[in-house]
Amino acid sequence: MDSSQSQHRRDIVISMALLAATAAGFWPAVRCDFVNIDDGAYVTENVYVRAGLTLESLRWVLTHFHFGMWIPLTTLSHMADCQVYGLHAWGHHLTSLLLHLANTVLVYLVFQRMTGAVGRSAVVALLFGLHPLHVEPVAWIASRKDVLSTLFCLVTIRAYAWHAQQPSVGRFFGVTAVYALALLAKPSVMTLPLVLLLLDFWPLGRFKSGVARLVLEKVPLLVLALGSAAVTMIAERSLGSVTSLEIVPLSARVSNALVAYFSYILKTVWPARLAVFYPHPGSDVPLLLPLLAAVGLIATTIAALGQRATRPYLVVGWLWYLITLLPVIGLVQLGQYAMADRYSYVPLIGLFVVLAWGAPDLFEKMRHGKAALSVGTAAALAGLGALSWFQIGHWRNSETLFRHALRVTTNNAVAHLNLGGALVSQGRAGEAADHFAEAVRLAPNDSLAQNSLGVALAMQGAYETALPYFEQAVRLRPGYGNAHANLGNVLIQLGRESEGVREFRRALELLPGEDPTRSALERALADLGESLIP
Repeated sequence: MDSSQSQHRRDIVISMALLAATAAGFWPAVRCDFVNIDDGAYVTENVYVRAGLTLESLRWVLTHFHFGMWIPLTTLSHMADCQVYGLHAWGHHLTSLLLHLANTVLVYLVFQRMTGAVGRSAVVALLFGLHPLHVEPVAWIASRKDVLSTLFCLVTIRAYAWHAQQPSVGRFFGVTAVYALALLAKPSVMTLPLVLLLLDFWPLGRFKSGVARLVLEKVPLLVLALGSAAVTMIAERSLGSVTSLEIVPLSARVSNALVAYFSYILKTVWPARLAVFYPHPGSDVPLLLPLLAAVGLIATTIAALGQRATRPYLVVGWLWYLITLLPVIGLVQLGQYAMADRYSYVPLIGLFVVLAWGAPDLFEKMRHGKAALSVGTAAALAGLGALSWFQIGHWRNSETLFRHALRVTTNNAVAHLNLGGALVSQGRAGEAADHFAEAVRLAPNDSLAQNSLGVALAMQGAYETALPYFEQAVRLRPGYGNAHANLGNVLIQLGRESEGVREFRRALELLPGEDPTRSALERALADLGESLIP
C-alpha cells in the first residue's frame, strides 16, 4: 500500500472519529424546539419559507431582502427543510447539526492537507467541533447562515490550497465560485480573501513568489466581498437594523469592540455564563477596560509578528482571529448586541490553530511533556463536549433559553421581552406582564416592549391600564401596524368605537397582505358593520 492510500484511509478513520465525537456532544440539539427570537422571521412565520421550494418562493428569495440581509442560499436551505420536514423543529435542527459535523471534518481535512500535521489538525477540528461557544449556531435554527456559510468558506480554502499547488485560471475560477456561494449564505465572510493571504504566508509558503502578485490575485474575491458588503448595508438600512451613532456613539462602539475581542478569548478558555443575548453596555464601560484591551491587542500582535520566522502559526492564527471577527465586532452596530457566541464560529479556528501548534512546542522540552499534553488535551476535549451537551439543554425551548439568559446576564431587556413572549404563548399573561414591565423599565424607547406589555395587560382584561402602552408604542414607531391594531382593539373595548375603527384602518394600511393580523382586522371591521374602503 503506497503512502497516499495509507493517508487516505487514515483520513477516513479520523473523520469518522470526529463525526462520532461531535455528534455525541451536540446530538441533544435535535430535541430542541423553535425559539421566539428570529426563528419566526426566518421560518415559522414566513409564508414563503413555509411553502417550501415553490416557484413563487424562489422568485421571492431572489428579489427580496430577508431580515435585513440578502442571503438567498440560507433562505433556500430553510425552504428545503420546510419542504422535507414541514414545521417539525427536529428536522431543521438535524440539518444544522449535519452542517456542523461536515464543517468539523472539513477543518481537519483543510489543515491536514495544507500542513501535513495529522494530529494537530485533528485537535483543531475537535476543538472546533466540541466547543460550547459553537452551540448557538447549531442549536439556533435562525443561525443556519453561520454553519452554512462556514461550509462554503472551508471548501473555498480547500480549493484555494489546491490552486496554490499548481496555479491556474480554471482552479481560481472554482475558488471564486465557491466563495460567491459563501457570501450568498452570509455576507460576514467578506474577510476570507485576507485569510487566504495569511495562509499564503503559512502554511502554503507562497510569499517567496512576491506579496504584490498574491494581493493582485485576490482582486476578484475582494470585488465580490465589497459588493456583498454594499448590498448588506442597503438591506440593513432598509430594515432600520443599523443602530445610529446617536443611540450608540462611536466611542462606545470602539470601547465595546476592544473589550469584546478579549471577552471572546476568555469565553474560549473558560466557556461559562453563555447567553443568547449579551446587552450592549453603551457608554457605561470604564475607560480603563478598553485601554487595557487595546494595549493587550497591540502587544499580542507585536509578539506574534516577532515569532513569524520561527513560529509562523502564531501570527497566522492570531490575525485570523482578529480579521474574521472584524465585520461583527460592533463598529457597525446592528441591534443592541455587545457580542454573540455565533460570531465566534469561524474566528475561533485561528485561536485553535495557535493552541494546537503552540502547546506541543511549549511541552516538547519538558520531561514527560508529551504524556502530560496528551492527557490534558483528552481531558479538555471531554470537558468541552460535556459543557456543550449541558449548554444545549438551555436551548430546549424559549422559556428555558431566556430564563437562563436572565440568570447569567444583567439589565437584559431582550431576555425579559422574549421570556414574556414565551409565557404569553402559554397563556401565562400575569407572569408575562412582570417581564414586559421590566423590559419597558430597561428600554423605555422600545416600541415592541411597550406593545407587549399592553398585550399582556389586555389579555387580563385591564384595558384602561393597557391603553397608554399601546399609545406609546405607536408614538415611538408610527409605522408599527400590530400596535395600531392592538390600540384599536382596546379603544373598542373601552367604548371608543370610532377611534378604534380609525386605528384598525391605519393598521390595514401598514400590514402586508399575507399578515394574519390583517385578516383578523378585516373580519373585525366586517363584524362592526364597517366597509373596508373608508
